[in-house]
Amino acid sequence: MKLAFFSLLAFAAASVNAHFTMQYIWVNGADQGHNVDVRIPPNNNPVTDLTSKDLTCNVNGLSGASTGTAAIPAGATITFEWHQHDQRTGEDAISGGHKGPVQVYIAKAPSSAASFDGQGAVWTKIYSSGLLNAQSQQWATDVVNTNAGKHSVTIPASLPAGQYLLRAEIIALHVAQSYPGAQFYIGCAQVNISGGGSANPPKIALPGAYKSTDPGITVNIYNNLQSYTAPGGAVWSG
Repeated sequence: MKLAFFSLLAFAAASVNAHFTMQYIWVNGADQGHNVDVRIPPNNNPVTDLTSKDLTCNVNGLSGASTGTAAIPAGATITFEWHQHDQRTGEDAISGGHKGPVQVYIAKAPSSAASFDGQGAVWTKIYSSGLLNAQSQQWATDVVNTNAGKHSVTIPASLPAGQYLLRAEIIALHVAQSYPGAQFYIGCAQVNISGGGSANPPKIALPGAYKSTDPGITVNIYNNLQSYTAPGGAVWSG
């Protein structure tokens, strides 16, 4: 038992520096290019403070003045692609030790996406995947890694036309037994949706909605975990 415990600690220590960022978006299967239409953080470190505005769109992510905005049709499939460094080959997209959920939120900008800071109750969850198999302890992050860093979401066609922030989030739970411990990897892309409908979906604030006491944030994933509830509430399907 002690050997297993210390092996776990060594594994966690070895994987703790294997950080990553969201570097690409694809629109209906078309690669938009490296760091195109994406708010770029200064490094690949995670956010761990749930009260920080960095939880919105990562460090230095409150403005997209120097970021382009992708034109997408309502109902488009958007694929997010993550990597540890500025390379697509030669290493795992994300460290295999970074187990946890994958989520996507969207927020409509009052005017332009580039000037939108994403503060307040503006975010709607449109995708969430967590613990996929309790017996094998397969997580959504394992699927992302197998898929070369990619995961996809369909933008609800009922959303009104306009400019939005798309917020992709991976929560690494390998050292989440106490708070702060969970590592939030966040990437925001700017999009302009054409077409669409008139839906008014439920919204939460980020930061604001996540609490250190949430069972999806402070959790021991190595203690025969049988189920997992991701923070942020239910997915809105549109």
